[in-house]
Amino acid sequence: MTAQTTTAGSLPRTDALLQANAARSFGPDGLTLEGGEEHEALVAAAVADVVARQRAAGVTLVGDGEFGKAMAHAVDYGAWWSYSFQRASGLELTEATPQDQASRKSTPGHLVLTSFADRRDRQAFSRVYADPVDRGGVDTGRIATGFPTTTGPLHYTGHQAVTSDIAHLTAALRPGEQGFLTAISPGSAARVANTFYATDEEHIWAWAEALREEYAAITAAGLVVQIDDPSLAENWDQITPEPTVADYQAFTRIRVEALNHAIAGLPRHLVRLHLCWGSWHGPHTTDIPLADILPVVLEANVGQVSFEAANVRHEHEWSVWRDVALPDDLVLVPGVVSHATPVVEHPDLVAQRIRRFTDVVGSERVIASTDCGLGGRVHPDIAWAKLEALGEGARRAAR
Repeated sequence: MTAQTTTAGSLPRTDALLQANAARSFGPDGLTLEGGEEHEALVAAAVADVVARQRAAGVTLVGDGEFGKAMAHAVDYGAWWSYSFQRASGLELTEATPQDQASRKSTPGHLVLTSFADRRDRQAFSRVYADPVDRGGVDTGRIATGFPTTTGPLHYTGHQAVTSDIAHLTAALRPGEQGFLTAISPGSAARVANTFYATDEEHIWAWAEALREEYAAITAAGLVVQIDDPSLAENWDQITPEPTVADYQAFTRIRVEALNHAIAGLPRHLVRLHLCWGSWHGPHTTDIPLADILPVVLEANVGQVSFEAANVRHEHEWSVWRDVALPDDLVLVPGVVSHATPVVEHPDLVAQRIRRFTDVVGSERVIASTDCGLGGRVHPDIAWAKLEALGEGARRAAR
Protein backbone atom coordinates (compact mmCIF):
# COMPACT_ATOMS: atom_id res chain seq x y z
CA MET A 1 0.00 0.00 0.00
CA THR A 2 1.40 3.40 -0.99
CA ALA A 3 1.18 6.32 1.43
CA GLN A 4 -1.02 9.21 0.32
CA THR A 5 0.71 12.12 -1.41
CA THR A 6 -0.20 15.55 -2.74
CA THR A 7 1.35 18.93 -3.53
CA ALA A 8 0.91 22.40 -2.05
CA GLY A 9 -0.49 23.87 -5.27
CA SER A 10 1.68 25.64 -7.82
CA LEU A 11 3.55 23.50 -10.35
CA PRO A 12 5.80 24.56 -13.25
CA ARG A 13 3.86 26.04 -16.16
CA THR A 14 4.73 25.12 -19.71
CA ASP A 15 6.37 27.72 -21.94
CA ALA A 16 3.21 27.83 -24.06
CA LEU A 17 1.06 28.60 -21.02
CA LEU A 18 3.47 31.27 -19.77
CA GLN A 19 3.49 32.96 -23.16
CA ALA A 20 -0.29 32.78 -23.43
CA ASN A 21 -0.75 34.33 -20.00
CA ALA A 22 1.71 37.11 -20.83
CA ALA A 23 -0.21 37.87 -24.02
CA ARG A 24 -3.60 38.22 -22.32
CA SER A 25 -5.10 41.68 -22.13
CA PHE A 26 -6.47 43.43 -19.06
CA GLY A 27 -9.73 45.20 -18.50
CA PRO A 28 -9.97 48.93 -17.74
CA ASP A 29 -9.37 48.32 -14.02
CA GLY A 30 -5.91 46.87 -14.69
CA LEU A 31 -6.82 43.81 -12.61
CA THR A 32 -9.26 41.72 -14.64
CA LEU A 33 -7.66 39.43 -17.21
CA GLU A 34 -9.55 38.82 -20.41
CA GLY A 35 -9.34 35.43 -22.07
CA GLY A 36 -11.18 33.48 -24.72
CA GLU A 37 -12.02 30.00 -25.96
CA GLU A 38 -8.54 29.46 -27.37
CA HIS A 39 -6.92 30.29 -24.04
CA GLU A 40 -9.39 28.09 -22.15
CA ALA A 41 -8.57 25.17 -24.42
CA LEU A 42 -4.85 25.71 -23.80
CA VAL A 43 -5.39 25.71 -20.02
CA ALA A 44 -7.55 22.59 -20.19
CA ALA A 45 -4.86 20.72 -22.11
CA ALA A 46 -2.14 21.92 -19.73
CA VAL A 47 -4.16 20.82 -16.68
CA ALA A 48 -4.75 17.39 -18.21
CA ASP A 49 -1.01 17.04 -18.81
CA VAL A 50 0.04 18.23 -15.34
CA VAL A 51 -2.45 15.87 -13.67
CA ALA A 52 -1.09 12.94 -15.71
CA ARG A 53 2.49 13.88 -14.76
CA GLN A 54 1.58 14.07 -11.08
CA ARG A 55 -0.08 10.67 -11.29
CA ALA A 56 3.00 9.17 -12.99
CA ALA A 57 5.24 10.64 -10.28
CA GLY A 58 3.18 8.95 -7.56
CA VAL A 59 0.97 11.83 -6.41
CA THR A 60 -2.36 10.41 -5.24
CA LEU A 61 -4.28 13.65 -4.49
CA VAL A 62 -3.61 15.78 -7.55
CA GLY A 63 -4.13 19.47 -8.27
CA ASP A 64 -4.36 21.67 -11.35
CA GLY A 65 -0.96 23.26 -10.70
CA GLU A 66 -2.81 26.60 -10.32
CA PHE A 67 -2.77 26.83 -14.11
CA GLY A 68 -6.09 28.64 -14.18
CA LYS A 69 -4.70 31.48 -12.09
CA ALA A 70 -2.54 34.27 -13.47
CA MET A 71 -0.99 37.42 -12.04
CA ALA A 72 -2.84 40.68 -12.24
CA HIS A 73 -1.32 43.60 -14.15
CA ALA A 74 1.61 45.20 -12.27
CA VAL A 75 0.95 43.07 -9.18
CA ASP A 76 3.93 40.76 -9.05
CA TYR A 77 3.50 38.69 -5.91
CA GLY A 78 2.56 35.44 -7.60
CA ALA A 79 -0.58 33.91 -9.04
CA TRP A 80 -1.57 32.27 -5.75
CA TRP A 81 -2.36 35.68 -4.25
CA SER A 82 -3.03 38.22 -6.99
CA TYR A 83 -5.53 36.02 -8.82
CA SER A 84 -8.09 36.88 -6.13
CA PHE A 85 -8.12 40.52 -7.21
CA GLN A 86 -9.60 39.36 -10.51
CA ARG A 87 -12.43 37.60 -8.68
CA ALA A 88 -13.78 40.38 -6.46
CA SER A 89 -15.33 43.79 -7.01
CA GLY A 90 -14.58 46.78 -4.80
CA LEU A 91 -10.90 47.03 -5.71
CA GLU A 92 -8.85 49.56 -7.65
CA LEU A 93 -5.21 49.44 -8.72
CA THR A 94 -3.30 52.25 -6.98
CA GLU A 95 0.17 53.10 -5.77
CA ALA A 96 -0.97 52.74 -2.17
CA THR A 97 0.26 49.92 0.07
CA PRO A 98 -1.51 48.44 3.10
CA GLN A 99 0.84 50.41 5.33
CA ASP A 100 -0.46 53.70 3.93
CA GLN A 101 -3.78 52.98 5.59
CA ALA A 102 -2.70 50.84 8.57
CA SER A 103 -2.14 53.62 11.09
CA ARG A 104 -5.84 54.42 11.37
CA LYS A 105 -7.03 50.79 11.50
CA SER A 106 -7.62 49.21 14.89
CA THR A 107 -6.02 45.81 15.56
CA PRO A 108 -5.42 43.79 18.74
CA GLY A 109 -2.37 45.18 20.49
CA HIS A 110 -2.29 47.96 17.86
CA LEU A 111 -0.19 45.71 15.63
CA VAL A 112 0.63 47.12 12.19
CA LEU A 113 2.18 45.26 9.28
CA THR A 114 5.24 46.76 7.64
CA SER A 115 5.77 46.51 3.89
CA PHE A 116 6.96 43.26 2.34
CA ALA A 117 10.30 44.91 1.62
CA ASP A 118 10.75 46.02 5.26
CA ARG A 119 10.11 42.71 6.99
CA ARG A 120 12.50 41.95 9.85
CA ASP A 121 14.22 39.13 7.97
CA ARG A 122 15.29 41.61 5.29
CA GLN A 123 16.45 44.11 7.91
CA ALA A 124 18.54 41.49 9.72
CA PHE A 125 20.26 40.57 6.45
CA SER A 126 20.11 43.95 4.74
CA ARG A 127 23.53 43.59 3.08
CA VAL A 128 22.47 40.32 1.47
CA TYR A 129 19.14 41.62 0.22
CA ALA A 130 20.67 44.90 -0.98
CA ASP A 131 23.48 43.30 -2.98
CA PRO A 132 22.47 43.82 -6.63
CA VAL A 133 24.98 41.29 -7.98
CA ASP A 134 25.42 38.40 -5.59
CA ARG A 135 22.72 37.77 -3.03
CA GLY A 136 24.25 34.50 -1.96
CA GLY A 137 21.44 32.47 -3.48
CA VAL A 138 18.76 34.53 -1.74
CA ASP A 139 15.67 35.14 -3.87
CA THR A 140 14.18 38.44 -2.77
CA GLY A 141 11.23 38.42 -5.14
CA ARG A 142 10.17 41.37 -7.23
CA ILE A 143 8.38 44.44 -5.94
CA ALA A 144 5.03 45.33 -7.44
CA THR A 145 4.60 48.57 -9.37
CA GLY A 146 0.96 48.78 -8.41
CA PHE A 147 -1.14 47.62 -5.52
CA PRO A 148 -4.87 46.84 -5.20
CA THR A 149 -6.81 48.98 -2.76
CA THR A 150 -10.22 48.15 -1.34
CA THR A 151 -12.20 51.25 -2.23
CA GLY A 152 -15.74 49.87 -2.09
CA PRO A 153 -17.80 46.93 -0.81
CA LEU A 154 -16.25 43.58 -1.63
CA HIS A 155 -18.31 41.09 -3.63
CA TYR A 156 -17.29 37.83 -5.27
CA THR A 157 -17.30 37.99 -9.07
CA GLY A 158 -15.22 34.93 -9.94
CA HIS A 159 -18.04 32.49 -10.62
CA GLN A 160 -17.04 31.85 -14.23
CA ALA A 161 -13.34 31.55 -13.36
CA VAL A 162 -13.82 29.03 -10.57
CA THR A 163 -16.27 27.08 -12.73
CA SER A 164 -13.53 26.80 -15.36
CA ASP A 165 -10.98 25.70 -12.76
CA ILE A 166 -13.36 22.99 -11.56
CA ALA A 167 -14.20 21.83 -15.08
CA HIS A 168 -10.56 21.58 -16.18
CA LEU A 169 -9.52 19.57 -13.14
CA THR A 170 -12.50 17.22 -13.02
CA ALA A 171 -12.10 16.48 -16.73
CA ALA A 172 -8.52 15.39 -16.06
CA LEU A 173 -9.38 13.08 -13.15
CA ARG A 174 -9.96 9.36 -13.50
CA PRO A 175 -13.15 7.82 -12.06
CA GLY A 176 -12.85 7.77 -8.27
CA GLU A 177 -9.70 9.91 -8.25
CA GLN A 178 -9.64 12.86 -5.85
CA GLY A 179 -8.35 16.31 -6.73
CA PHE A 180 -7.89 19.70 -5.08
CA LEU A 181 -7.93 23.37 -6.00
CA THR A 182 -6.29 26.21 -4.13
CA ALA A 183 -7.96 29.41 -2.97
CA ILE A 184 -6.73 32.37 -0.96
CA SER A 185 -7.75 32.85 2.67
CA PRO A 186 -9.60 35.93 3.93
CA GLY A 187 -6.61 36.94 6.06
CA SER A 188 -4.14 36.80 3.19
CA ALA A 189 -6.51 38.44 0.71
CA ALA A 190 -6.96 41.34 3.12
CA ARG A 191 -3.27 42.23 3.04
CA VAL A 192 -4.01 45.07 0.63
CA ALA A 193 -4.59 48.76 1.18
CA ASN A 194 -8.07 49.63 2.45
CA THR A 195 -9.83 52.98 2.30
CA PHE A 196 -13.40 51.68 2.60
CA TYR A 197 -13.77 49.53 5.72
CA ALA A 198 -13.40 51.19 9.12
CA THR A 199 -11.15 48.57 10.69
CA ASP A 200 -8.76 45.79 9.78
CA GLU A 201 -11.23 43.28 11.22
CA GLU A 202 -14.14 44.52 9.09
CA HIS A 203 -11.96 44.28 6.01
CA ILE A 204 -10.99 40.67 6.75
CA TRP A 205 -14.59 39.64 7.42
CA ALA A 206 -15.71 41.25 4.16
CA TRP A 207 -13.19 39.09 2.32
CA ALA A 208 -14.49 36.06 4.22
CA GLU A 209 -18.03 36.76 3.08
CA ALA A 210 -16.89 37.17 -0.53
CA LEU A 211 -14.52 34.19 -0.73
CA ARG A 212 -16.89 31.69 0.87
CA GLU A 213 -18.58 31.49 -2.56
CA GLU A 214 -15.36 30.16 -4.09
CA TYR A 215 -14.81 27.63 -1.30
CA ALA A 216 -18.42 26.43 -1.55
CA ALA A 217 -18.21 25.98 -5.33
CA ILE A 218 -15.07 23.84 -5.09
CA THR A 219 -16.34 21.54 -2.36
CA ALA A 220 -19.77 21.25 -4.02
CA ALA A 221 -17.93 19.71 -6.97
CA GLY A 222 -16.53 17.06 -4.64
CA LEU A 223 -13.02 18.53 -4.74
CA VAL A 224 -10.80 19.46 -1.82
CA VAL A 225 -10.31 23.20 -1.39
CA GLN A 226 -6.85 24.14 -0.12
CA ILE A 227 -7.12 27.54 1.53
CA ASP A 228 -3.74 29.24 1.39
CA ASP A 229 -2.99 31.37 4.43
CA PRO A 230 0.71 32.15 4.88
CA SER A 231 -0.40 35.28 6.73
CA LEU A 232 -0.99 33.17 9.86
CA ALA A 233 2.75 32.64 10.32
CA GLU A 234 4.28 35.19 7.97
CA ASN A 235 2.63 38.30 9.43
CA TRP A 236 4.88 37.91 12.47
CA ASP A 237 7.92 38.91 10.44
CA GLN A 238 6.13 41.99 9.12
CA ILE A 239 5.51 43.55 12.54
CA THR A 240 8.19 45.87 13.94
CA PRO A 241 9.06 45.85 16.74
CA GLU A 242 8.48 42.17 17.41
CA PRO A 243 5.15 41.81 19.27
CA THR A 244 4.41 39.61 22.24
CA VAL A 245 3.24 36.12 21.38
CA ALA A 246 -0.07 36.81 23.16
CA ASP A 247 -0.72 39.94 21.08
CA TYR A 248 0.16 38.11 17.90
CA GLN A 249 -2.11 35.20 18.75
CA ALA A 250 -5.01 37.64 19.26
CA PHE A 251 -4.12 39.33 15.96
CA THR A 252 -4.09 35.94 14.22
CA ARG A 253 -7.26 34.64 15.88
CA ILE A 254 -9.30 37.26 13.97
CA ARG A 255 -8.10 35.68 10.73
CA VAL A 256 -8.96 32.16 11.88
CA GLU A 257 -12.42 33.24 13.06
CA ALA A 258 -13.07 34.88 9.68
CA LEU A 259 -11.92 31.71 7.93
CA ASN A 260 -14.29 29.62 10.06
CA HIS A 261 -17.14 31.89 8.99
CA ALA A 262 -16.19 31.45 5.34
CA ILE A 263 -16.17 27.63 5.54
CA ALA A 264 -19.17 27.20 7.85
CA GLY A 265 -21.35 24.36 6.61
CA LEU A 266 -18.81 22.95 4.15
CA PRO A 267 -17.74 19.29 4.40
CA ARG A 268 -14.87 19.38 6.86
CA HIS A 269 -12.95 16.56 5.14
CA LEU A 270 -12.87 18.60 1.91
CA VAL A 271 -11.23 21.67 3.49
CA ARG A 272 -7.44 21.92 3.79
CA LEU A 273 -5.65 24.87 5.39
CA HIS A 274 -2.14 25.61 4.13
CA LEU A 275 0.23 27.67 6.25
CA CYS A 276 3.87 28.53 5.71
CA TRP A 277 6.50 31.07 6.65
CA GLY A 278 6.72 32.65 3.21
CA SER A 279 8.14 31.06 0.07
CA TRP A 280 10.93 33.52 -0.59
CA HIS A 281 14.43 31.99 -0.53
CA GLY A 282 16.04 33.76 2.41
CA PRO A 283 17.48 33.21 5.91
CA HIS A 284 14.12 33.13 7.79
CA THR A 285 15.80 33.67 11.15
CA THR A 286 12.89 35.84 12.30
CA ASP A 287 10.14 33.25 11.72
CA ILE A 288 7.71 32.62 14.58
CA PRO A 289 8.04 29.10 16.04
CA LEU A 290 5.28 26.67 15.11
CA ALA A 291 4.51 26.00 18.77
CA ASP A 292 3.52 29.65 19.25
CA ILE A 293 0.90 29.72 16.50
CA LEU A 294 -0.33 26.13 16.43
CA PRO A 295 -2.90 26.57 19.25
CA VAL A 296 -4.62 29.26 17.16
CA VAL A 297 -4.24 27.37 13.87
CA LEU A 298 -5.95 24.34 15.41
CA GLU A 299 -9.02 26.49 16.07
CA ALA A 300 -9.69 26.38 12.32
CA ASN A 301 -12.59 24.03 11.52
CA VAL A 302 -10.75 22.19 8.75
CA GLY A 303 -10.16 18.54 8.01
CA GLN A 304 -6.55 18.89 6.83
CA VAL A 305 -3.61 21.12 7.76
CA SER A 306 -0.75 21.56 5.29
CA PHE A 307 2.56 22.92 6.61
CA GLU A 308 6.30 23.11 6.02
CA ALA A 309 8.17 20.18 7.54
CA ALA A 310 11.11 19.81 5.14
CA ASN A 311 12.29 23.43 5.27
CA VAL A 312 15.57 23.35 7.22
CA ARG A 313 14.39 26.23 9.41
CA HIS A 314 11.33 24.26 10.56
CA GLU A 315 12.01 20.55 10.04
CA HIS A 316 12.82 20.10 13.73
CA GLU A 317 9.32 21.21 14.66
CA TRP A 318 7.76 17.86 13.70
CA SER A 319 7.88 17.00 17.38
CA VAL A 320 5.45 19.84 18.17
CA TRP A 321 2.66 17.77 16.63
CA ARG A 322 3.45 14.97 19.05
CA ASP A 323 3.00 17.29 22.02
CA VAL A 324 -0.39 18.87 21.23
CA ALA A 325 -3.94 17.55 21.48
CA LEU A 326 -5.22 17.05 17.93
CA PRO A 327 -8.81 16.48 16.77
CA ASP A 328 -9.32 12.78 16.11
CA ASP A 329 -10.27 13.40 12.47
CA LEU A 330 -7.57 15.94 11.58
CA VAL A 331 -5.37 14.87 8.67
CA LEU A 332 -1.80 16.17 8.63
CA VAL A 333 -0.29 17.24 5.30
CA PRO A 334 3.40 17.77 6.07
CA GLY A 335 5.83 19.00 3.47
CA VAL A 336 8.49 16.33 2.99
CA VAL A 337 10.24 17.88 -0.02
CA SER A 338 11.20 21.53 -0.02
CA HIS A 339 10.74 24.38 -2.49
CA ALA A 340 13.61 26.25 -0.80
CA THR A 341 16.53 24.18 -2.15
CA PRO A 342 17.48 22.84 -5.59
CA VAL A 343 18.87 19.72 -3.92
CA VAL A 344 16.58 16.78 -4.67
CA GLU A 345 15.72 14.86 -1.53
CA HIS A 346 16.67 11.18 -1.30
CA PRO A 347 13.61 8.90 -1.18
CA ASP A 348 14.86 7.37 2.07
CA LEU A 349 14.91 10.81 3.68
CA VAL A 350 11.39 11.43 2.38
CA ALA A 351 10.28 8.12 3.89
CA GLN A 352 11.85 9.03 7.24
CA ARG A 353 10.05 12.38 7.26
CA ILE A 354 6.74 10.70 6.46
CA ARG A 355 7.16 8.14 9.24
CA ARG A 356 7.69 10.88 11.82
CA PHE A 357 4.09 11.89 11.29
CA THR A 358 2.54 8.47 10.74
CA ASP A 359 4.05 7.46 14.09
CA VAL A 360 2.13 10.37 15.67
CA VAL A 361 -1.33 10.04 14.10
CA GLY A 362 -1.27 6.86 12.00
CA SER A 363 -0.71 6.35 8.29
CA GLU A 364 -4.38 6.90 7.41
CA ARG A 365 -4.17 10.48 8.70
CA VAL A 366 -1.04 11.63 6.83
CA ILE A 367 -0.82 12.94 3.26
CA ALA A 368 2.80 13.63 2.33
CA SER A 369 3.27 16.84 0.36
CA THR A 370 5.60 19.59 -0.74
CA ASP A 371 6.39 22.44 1.65
CA CYS A 372 4.98 25.07 -0.73
CA GLY A 373 4.21 25.31 -4.41
CA LEU A 374 7.14 24.39 -6.65
CA GLY A 375 6.14 26.41 -9.70
CA GLY A 376 8.53 29.33 -10.23
CA ARG A 377 10.62 28.46 -7.18
CA VAL A 378 12.89 25.77 -8.58
CA HIS A 379 13.72 24.74 -12.14
CA PRO A 380 10.92 22.65 -13.68
CA ASP A 381 13.20 19.62 -14.06
CA ILE A 382 14.09 19.86 -10.37
CA ALA A 383 10.43 20.25 -9.40
CA TRP A 384 9.47 17.05 -11.17
CA ALA A 385 12.48 15.20 -9.74
CA LYS A 386 11.31 16.27 -6.28
CA LEU A 387 7.80 14.93 -6.97
CA GLU A 388 9.30 11.62 -8.11
CA ALA A 389 11.28 11.51 -4.86
CA LEU A 390 8.04 12.24 -3.00
CA GLY A 391 6.26 9.35 -4.71
CA GLU A 392 9.11 6.88 -4.20
CA GLY A 393 9.61 8.00 -0.60
CA ALA A 394 5.92 7.38 0.08
CA ARG A 395 6.22 3.86 -1.33
CA ARG A 396 9.22 3.18 0.90
CA ALA A 397 7.46 4.63 3.94
CA ALA A 398 4.52 2.29 3.34
CA ARG A 399 6.85 -0.71 3.16
